[in-house]
Amino acid sequence: MAFAGVLNDADITAALEACKAPDSFNPKKFFQLCGLTKKSPQEVKNVFNILDNDASGFIEEEELKFFLQRFSPGARVLTDKETKGFLSAADDDSDGKIGAEEFQAMVLS
Repeated sequence: MAFAGVLNDADITAALEACKAPDSFNPKKFFQLCGLTKKSPQEVKNVFNILDNDASGFIEEEELKFFLQRFSPGARVLTDKETKGFLSAADDDSDGKIGAEEFQAMVLS
């Protein structure tokens, strides 16, 4: 798993199970359940780099749709409503994408 050494597989499974139904994804709850909120700022940044699929330095809306699949390939795709909600919750500068600092602030706040 991509997050080996940072996140516990059982915690990831529990977090994915909690948002299995469409429109049930809550980023804050997901971060808590998978154990990310207890990680150091550097570990959170490492997770951000894994989630930044195209290595652009940002997580764009298209990447957010597949957010759960980065944790487990069999996970569902986020709905448009969840994707837009996630983006607006983390995108502090309203540039339409989530930077490493914005991701870190959301996870650790």
